[in-house]
Amino acid sequence: MFVRVKTNGTYEYLQIVENRRESGKVRQQVIASLGRLDKLTASGRLDDLVCALGRFCKRVRIIDAQRDGSLTSRAVRKIGPALAFEKLWREMGIAEVLKELLSGRRFRFDVERALFLTVLHRLFASGSDRQADRWREDFLIEGVEMLGLHHLYRAMAWLGEKLPRCEQDAATPFSSRCTKDLVEEALFSRRRDLFSTLDLVFFDTTSIYFEGAGGETLGRRGNSKDSRPDLLQMVVGAALDGQGRPICCEMWPGNTADVKTLVPVVERLRSRFGIGGLCIVADRGMISADTVEKLESRDDIEYILGARMRRCKEVRNDVLAHAGAWEVVYPKSPLPKDPSPLKVKEVVVKSGDEAHRYIVCYNEDQAKKDAADRAAIVTALAEQLKAGDKQLVGNKGYRKYLKSCGARFEIDENKIRAEARYDGIWVLRTNTSLSAKDVALKYKQLWMVEQVFRTTKSILLTRPIFHKRDETIRGHVFCSFLALIVKAELFERLEGRGHLYEWNDIRRDLEALNETELVIDDKTYYVRTPLRGTVTDVLRAAGVALPPWLRR
Repeated sequence: MFVRVKTNGTYEYLQIVENRRESGKVRQQVIASLGRLDKLTASGRLDDLVCALGRFCKRVRIIDAQRDGSLTSRAVRKIGPALAFEKLWREMGIAEVLKELLSGRRFRFDVERALFLTVLHRLFASGSDRQADRWREDFLIEGVEMLGLHHLYRAMAWLGEKLPRCEQDAATPFSSRCTKDLVEEALFSRRRDLFSTLDLVFFDTTSIYFEGAGGETLGRRGNSKDSRPDLLQMVVGAALDGQGRPICCEMWPGNTADVKTLVPVVERLRSRFGIGGLCIVADRGMISADTVEKLESRDDIEYILGARMRRCKEVRNDVLAHAGAWEVVYPKSPLPKDPSPLKVKEVVVKSGDEAHRYIVCYNEDQAKKDAADRAAIVTALAEQLKAGDKQLVGNKGYRKYLKSCGARFEIDENKIRAEARYDGIWVLRTNTSLSAKDVALKYKQLWMVEQVFRTTKSILLTRPIFHKRDETIRGHVFCSFLALIVKAELFERLEGRGHLYEWNDIRRDLEALNETELVIDDKTYYVRTPLRGTVTDVLRAAGVALPPWLRR
């Protein structure tokens, strides 16, 4: 239906016309003839007609109300974050899993909603839970209106609550099983149809420091990876599958050494998730002679572990001295987006009745960088020696290139040449039957776990932690882990549609999607802002229908 101006002689007539299909052809039918256009305009009857019709048009009513001052705005709230992640939260089964585990408990508030609010806050603003309680006021999140700060604390305490003694079979020597373990196991079971076996697991750890006492047992002093040895800390481990999906997180007291955690974690994975054989991929910080011996004694566990090149005599004397031919995995390329150059070679060292398999990896670009960095250090060291050498001994970067000559120190050329052996090289130890190339590429995927920790610390700002009880501390960290799970799901769906976006862009665009509540003649309308940037693709990837511009 449309308005048409019909010319008849010297006059123009205004008509309302409708297109109709008759006998397979489109024909125009005049519904009403409003009269001569000049008379309608001069008399003002056309304006009256438009105003009368405008009462039935929502958009025109809002414009007119804005013009005459009768428009009332009640609230402006952000709808993008909850719109995208509410759907993912439910489709992944997180809401249903939480409600199933809560079915026997009598909380007087909605624990699932409290946890969703906490997770959403970790994704978009982070900070303390006290900040989350204030942050929600600017966002439209279903079912959180009646929640208070104490509800968020109680919800996290429930996640970190220890399970009964009869359910502690899969506990590690460092920590007990708690409610969050049941959530991880249920989520893994729900998506198990995506991969029938958990054949590859990436594992790494980091430390998170406390501002306070650090709970009853978790806060301990240890090797701080945050360069805060003055504060109590806890150790957090994360396991990812071969596709980069987070499987579970582990939390231990801060004085737990990495070399003691790998074997218990492997046993715990097999017990918790009902899997058979698996291949564990971990960094050199996890390696000790006892760890490797225990892994070697198992026929159902394979491993790819980074080797300690400078500390392990077998690697230093036998592996690096081997003169085998290199296999090119990635050649050097002038294009910046191409993979870094990589060469590998396999070395098998016999030790008594055993044979240890090593993969030596070499990156030409990294070798040049290592040499340049060392040259810069030695040059600076030579200048510093002219001013005095006593203060240099305490600097680790300088000390390894110095030697004692009576009462003074000087640069040791032999140490410089010895250090050059390691330029651009890293060594892996494995008992798998994979080719040398595949072993190196699998190990390089370990960056996914490192990215998880960077995301947890920098984007989600899990640290520092102010909670005083072990239960709430565990729940606090696990909420960040749940945030990583839904974030990883969103990125996997976006990648499947061919979209590669930065998280900061997604976060900014979703937060810019607002909805304004308007009141006209005691009737409420909601007007949203335009969709910008990544929002359309993100909502489609999450399976969310694009919201209308105007709704009642």
